Amino acid sequence: MTLPVAICIAALLLDHFLGEPRRWHPLVGLGGCIDWLEGHFNRDGQGGILSGALAVVILLAPILTVAVLVSFLPPVILALISIVVLWLAIGHRSLSEHGLAVYRPLVAGDLEGARQQVGMMVSRDTRALDETGVATAATESLLENGADAVFASLFWFLVAGLPGLVLHRVVNTLDAMWGYRTVRFNRFGRFAARLDDLLNWIPARLTALAYGLAGKTRAAMRCWRSQAGGWDSPNAGPVMAAGAGALGVSLGGDAPYSEGWRRRPELGEGPLATAETITQALSLIRRGLVLWLTAALGLTLWHGELLAA
Repeated sequence: MTLPVAICIAALLLDHFLGEPRRWHPLVGLGGCIDWLEGHFNRDGQGGILSGALAVVILLAPILTVAVLVSFLPPVILALISIVVLWLAIGHRSLSEHGLAVYRPLVAGDLEGARQQVGMMVSRDTRALDETGVATAATESLLENGADAVFASLFWFLVAGLPGLVLHRVVNTLDAMWGYRTVRFNRFGRFAARLDDLLNWIPARLTALAYGLAGKTRAAMRCWRSQAGGWDSPNAGPVMAAGAGALGVSLGGDAPYSEGWRRRPELGEGPLATAETITQALSLIRRGLVLWLTAALGLTLWHGELLAA
């Protein structure tokens, strides 16, 4: 087994058994730094695109410098650091916990409890959601965040090591905090949002492919081709369309937000989402992870044979 794939498996095992740290999580500290930068470069929401870009560079420069310097440490030390950083970057167990926290009250008939739990996963107005709306919101969030929080982190670590992983995770966090199309962030957060789109372009499509191969493949590919382009996000579209098709369920459609009901394209095909769709989405993500790790191991072994030939 090659070292990078072994590091990925070790990090996933740590995540499975330990989950995310309850205290002193680095991403919490990172969020504080991001808030501080935004307060200085986007006072009263007046920061423009250049101010946002400068803030991104100021944040990334020291973090990436440290990641590059760490990459020159002895292999054993680097491997141990990489396992810990990758464990902190991925959120597979957290994703499962959030999904099950919605699933349990939903199957028990506690719609209000399910609404409260799904409100921790999505930005829509959950007070207006019925059982189908709650299941749809949770499933969409799982499919999309599976791509962002799990698959993309693994991809960038395998492709570019610790610096690639850190770059992706910091930019993804910036997008989560600044990438809103509001008066305050529409211009200031645009550079972070476009950079996140760029970094996630390949991982999102590989995730969509993994969802398709791990589920109803023909339906997933059909939905990906015909529906992804209508979604407002260039990366969430393929992931969610393929994921919905792979599950054989209908997602998307109109949804309530704080500003009112928002018209959204239909995704997938088949019956509407139910509570069981949530657990099916978690299973799909797990199967996709197995496919990714198997493919990564096969590619590295094949590459090693080519070098030895």
